[in-house]
Amino acid sequence: MLLRSAGVKTYFYHWVSAMRSQAGAGTIRAFPFLNHFGELAHEHSVLSPWETYPRLAAVHLARLGFQPLFDFVTRGADVFHVSNLVRTRPRRVAVTATVYDMTCWLMPEVHTPANVKAERLFAANVLQKADGIITVSESTKRDLVSLLDVDEDLVWTIWPGVPEAYFRAEPRLAEKPYLLFVATIEPRKNLSALLDAWARMKPSLREEFRLIIAGAGGWKSEEVLRRLNAGVPGVEFMGYVPETELPALTAGALAVVYPSLYEGFGFPVAQAMAAGVPVITSDVSSLPEIAGDAALFVDPRSVEEIRAAMETMLTSPTLRARLSQNARRRAAAFHWDRAARQSLDFFELFAN
Repeated sequence: MLLRSAGVKTYFYHWVSAMRSQAGAGTIRAFPFLNHFGELAHEHSVLSPWETYPRLAAVHLARLGFQPLFDFVTRGADVFHVSNLVRTRPRRVAVTATVYDMTCWLMPEVHTPANVKAERLFAANVLQKADGIITVSESTKRDLVSLLDVDEDLVWTIWPGVPEAYFRAEPRLAEKPYLLFVATIEPRKNLSALLDAWARMKPSLREEFRLIIAGAGGWKSEEVLRRLNAGVPGVEFMGYVPETELPALTAGALAVVYPSLYEGFGFPVAQAMAAGVPVITSDVSSLPEIAGDAALFVDPRSVEEIRAAMETMLTSPTLRARLSQNARRRAAAFHWDRAARQSLDFFELFAN
């Protein structure tokens, strides 16, 4: 909440807000002393600078395992739910955690060495000693249990939700119909392959339609950003798009294209479905589990499959209509109030 982030920040913001709405604000306390949130913004803290810096200092102390701080913030608590910013298990309270994905084990090359080291410390010191764990998909649960030998009976899969704005979004007006890619630009999101696939499409389709890229640059994004900033025919690069503008941008798309190499959940896919938008996505990790019958699936490492799927989607209104209907039906499973109820049931297990 205090740092630049995308998917995890979106999850935490809406998850805690939804649980507080159902359980009462005093029941769910957020560390470090986040009793209120500002507006969700991925590029900066949800609080003012003078509120942010002292809290970052508290996070640093928690990372170092400063037990007096843990003892203070967990007074009267039944459970302390931690993120990977905490590398030491607190005393005197049940400890649980959320696991979003296992890419630091399965695909360490798409992370910085520092991230991989941090995740492995978190796993050894917290996850493998946790009293309970939430995973955001069955796919992530399977990977967690397999890779860390965690007792599967301690792991609950709770799908995240999608903000209500997507379910009622009005389409953004556009000069040309478009496909949409939304993500932080980093190797795992596989944007290079998408751009290669777009370049191989029939010229007539690239003339009639556009591909919109929405996302800020992340780790190891320099080459892709140079390519985008140099200009790609038929491609509009919007850079970072504020959270408040994403529902309309998503709803206006003919389809969302998301050929990620691995996802623990895949928020852009669920958001597209909530807006009634068909999806082209990868046939790996959690994405078939989340998208179900609302998507065309591709091998994300095959530029040819991505190209063919885009051409099929753009030239078949009947297919788009069917997938759109399926998307709205499937998206009913992705409401934050549902995730909040399940999460509160999970935490009730540790109530004294």
